[in-house]
Amino acid sequence: MNVALARMLFWRVMSSKKPPKKSAARKKKALGLSKSSQSPWKTRKIGKKECVLGTDPRRVAAILAGLDEMYPNATCELKYANPFQLLVSTILSAQCTDVRVNQVTESLYKKYPKPEAFAYATPSELEQEIRPTGFFRNKTKSVMGASKAIVEEFGGQVPRTMEEILTLPGVARKTANVVLGTAYGIAVGVVVDTHVIRLSRRLDLSRRTEPPKIEQDLMAAIPPNKWIEFSHQLIWHGRRVCVARKPRCVDCNLEPVCYSVDKTLSTHADSPCLPESYLK
Repeated sequence: MNVALARMLFWRVMSSKKPPKKSAARKKKALGLSKSSQSPWKTRKIGKKECVLGTDPRRVAAILAGLDEMYPNATCELKYANPFQLLVSTILSAQCTDVRVNQVTESLYKKYPKPEAFAYATPSELEQEIRPTGFFRNKTKSVMGASKAIVEEFGGQVPRTMEEILTLPGVARKTANVVLGTAYGIAVGVVVDTHVIRLSRRLDLSRRTEPPKIEQDLMAAIPPNKWIEFSHQLIWHGRRVCVARKPRCVDCNLEPVCYSVDKTLSTHADSPCLPESYLK
């Protein structure tokens, strides 16, 4: 066998071999992930300094104190006169601002003052009324379906339990938590909207992506007596300071306890270590 033929056979064999697969551990290492970064509920040391991460109770307490200081009177920004109106407004608020919803419902609730009016409305007419909120056909079905169920199955009253309110068409846990917490003062969970999803990850209170799992993480980390207030405060903070693009960290008093990669300002070089005052 001459040298040229041997070389050709060698490269043919080598090219047919598949590269070895990376193990899961090697993949995580390549991505910069480790056990500590996969599980944020840890306290670890950087050098000689104790660093409090994730949902360590001391860090959670600092976050709650900061939110209390910034938003002592935070509440739902949807305008409503009763639990039923809040339910309808929350359904309409999907993929729409509260400001726009309030503009629409100002005249809507005058034309449709009771659940019966929505339940047996003319769909095409209701669609035009709520058109500015977007997705108006699906929202019309949800509002009419929920109203009809309230009238025919719950005596015209919005249910007061999570199990019952979730049977209403168009109502998922976010809407249920808004109505139960805001209208009735019943804390059965945490409202998880787009702002809460974003801030939960930035504050390292959850590393999940699915709203139900994020809610589970928040319910485990936040004291139950703070669930309602915390929901409103985090939503306010997401709208006013910790916005999606270029968060205004200079105006945020949670900055010392935050080590998000999205930060636009850091006043402590040893991030993610908390100031000594938070460790006492």
